[in-house]
Amino acid sequence: MKLYAPNYYKKFKCIADKCDHSCCVGWEIDVDPEALEKYKSAKGAYGSAVLDSIVMDETPHFKLESHERCPHLNENGLCKIILELGEDYLCGICREHPRFYNYTSVAEVGIGMSCTEAARIILSSPDYAELECIGESNIEPDCIDFDGRAVRHEIYRVLTDKTRNYSERLTEICQRYSINIGEDSIWLNAIDSLEYLDESHRRLFMKYSSGHLDTENNEYRERFLAYFIYRHVTEAFDIDDLRSRLSFCLFCERLFTSLITSENAKSLNEIAVLARIISEEIEYSDDNTVALTELAEAQ
Repeated sequence: MKLYAPNYYKKFKCIADKCDHSCCVGWEIDVDPEALEKYKSAKGAYGSAVLDSIVMDETPHFKLESHERCPHLNENGLCKIILELGEDYLCGICREHPRFYNYTSVAEVGIGMSCTEAARIILSSPDYAELECIGESNIEPDCIDFDGRAVRHEIYRVLTDKTRNYSERLTEICQRYSINIGEDSIWLNAIDSLEYLDESHRRLFMKYSSGHLDTENNEYRERFLAYFIYRHVTEAFDIDDLRSRLSFCLFCERLFTSLITSENAKSLNEIAVLARIISEEIEYSDDNTVALTELAEAQ
């Protein structure tokens, strides 16, 4: 089936050693079976070094070094596997990150905000609603009757309506899909109970307030929300599931707005860093995403 992507997708390229928050630090990196076979057959000393760095558990993964650095990240922030063996030897997660895929009647790909460079591109792209076909996918189409893409199109139609201010557009979306924001105290309890990669982010998120307004950065807020909707709402299997997913996205947008306000973030880079922190702590944790989505469903 056809593979589609937002127009900004092709702008992304890993900036490697220029990145201020390497994805090769702090994450356990799983090694897929195809990559493992390549490492077993790799020639030379570095092929052996790669094998020696893998923990052969039920899910093989690279053994992280001090400060949770990938053992193949050199002192200049470059990947030694690429330098020594070539990009073809990257495991799947390293080759694909920060890309993600949606599968419905068509396949869609996007870039995730856990990468600061991706966040900068997304937040600076006003054409987020425009998709283009970039190829084919060998995944079979989803046969469910509910069309999450069509509902997403309707939400985007409201979100891009510049004849009304951003607050009015958010209000219409909430009213149209019967979404209740919920009490701040409930969300703060949930925020405090989440698991964090960095404990300082717990303190940062506890500054959440639905009353925080940031009228200077509405375009960034709109694009942040549109990204979350693209990633999390598209694959909804019925209208109730869609409401839960959309409510989760709207909470993340309010958290984003709160952090912009509390941290007095002004520049694109400052705001992109806040988006990246929310992404890596919430949507890149299945447990945290499920916990907040279930709470959103209960509101």
